[in-house]
Amino acid sequence: MKKPNRSTKPKSAFPRFYGRHAVIAALANPDRIVRKIWGTREALGALDLPPVLPIVYSDVSDMGRMVPSDAPHQGIVAEVEPLDDVWLGDVLEQGRDDKRPILVLDQVTDPHNVGAILRSAAAFDALCIVTQDRHAPPESGVLARAASGALENVPWVRVVNLARALEEIAEAGYWRIGLDGEAETTIGEAIGESRVALVLGAEGEGLRHNTIAHCDIIAKLPISPRMESLNVSNAAAIALYAATVG
Repeated sequence: MKKPNRSTKPKSAFPRFYGRHAVIAALANPDRIVRKIWGTREALGALDLPPVLPIVYSDVSDMGRMVPSDAPHQGIVAEVEPLDDVWLGDVLEQGRDDKRPILVLDQVTDPHNVGAILRSAAAFDALCIVTQDRHAPPESGVLARAASGALENVPWVRVVNLARALEEIAEAGYWRIGLDGEAETTIGEAIGESRVALVLGAEGEGLRHNTIAHCDIIAKLPISPRMESLNVSNAAAIALYAATVG
């Protein structure tokens, strides 16, 4: 029997989201359980809250102690349950009739970067993002804030084995493009008629050798030689745009 290629580890402690975009998106997501919400009377009065949701009216200084130092909570904090796991096979089946790109992240662990990538994925209507569970950040207030609501509407597939996931993506008809600044081919040249999976590595280390071996082509973004590289979230946004218009 084929083993499921997704994380089976238990959920972590309940994360706390903060800021209007992250909290409002969580409240609007039917798949998200919001356990409790804190806020100023002004902030909560502007929201249409479920009557069964536990509410605690708090002042700004109290909520400041509930979030990372200097985090812009905008007078609202919510405790939530992590979303249920998403199967890669299910997402691929749902996207079989369209050309939406997939983003695959190889050991991108910074929650700010992953959140920003989710935001770009939502902006360019990506099918999903795929990460290896052991080398990706958990859901958190920092990540949700950076995602600006996109955590709630972009499927996030966490897998045990990234190489096996890339094989499954190829079997579904995707052209796997790994991004590397040393490549000879530009991303515009690499994008063809097939649906694409864009594979990005962590800043500094880039793609691992085994990940490169599971890509169909390696390409670069045509940036000026005056700049060595781009932040991975910026690179993801540009690559998504290229895949969308290409």
